Amino acid sequence: MTPTTIAMVVEGQGEVAALPVLVRRMAAELAPGSWVDLPRPYRVNRGTLVGAGGLETVVAAVAEQVGPAGGVLIMIDADDDCPAELGPRLLGRARAVCPGLAVSVVLANREFEAWFLAAAPSLSGERGLAQGLERPVDVEKPRDCKGWLSAHRTDGRSYKPVSDQAALAALVNLRMARKYSPSFDKFWRDVGHLLTGEEQ
Repeated sequence: MTPTTIAMVVEGQGEVAALPVLVRRMAAELAPGSWVDLPRPYRVNRGTLVGAGGLETVVAAVAEQVGPAGGVLIMIDADDDCPAELGPRLLGRARAVCPGLAVSVVLANREFEAWFLAAAPSLSGERGLAQGLERPVDVEKPRDCKGWLSAHRTDGRSYKPVSDQAALAALVNLRMARKYSPSFDKFWRDVGHLLTGEEQ
């Protein structure tokens, strides 16, 4: 069986561990029984990716990890940028580097942790979070999702991406996150396409 290799590019240290957790969980649902190879994500700061020539250099480097099946997944936080504007620009630049390679660009709106807020009830009582968590009205509007997670802990500790992000990624209800977060829904569809070659 030929593996489906997805080379990943991220900006945050927490995402290096958390993104593969999400992709593996999704692969189990979207492509059960498949052989998915996930090399360690390539971490690069956002300024380099968005700046002239940075994205192109990174895509060329990680594309060498991808075999005949799979592609490249680039995931960064939208922060204050509009995902519908920045995402397509980055995607066009990335595809120009390797025209025959499947490439996806996903911007978490506004940050990766917004996906946890979208499915906050599923994280109640986990990793020091309070029982009975309710999601914010609009999960993609808060600017400080990490602060929200810290404020809703009952163990006296702050949320730390390096220690908490992958653990919460393993626990979060993916279908709930997809329902309440448009950017996670795009992530789901893009990863599904990389895994199966089919539109999700």
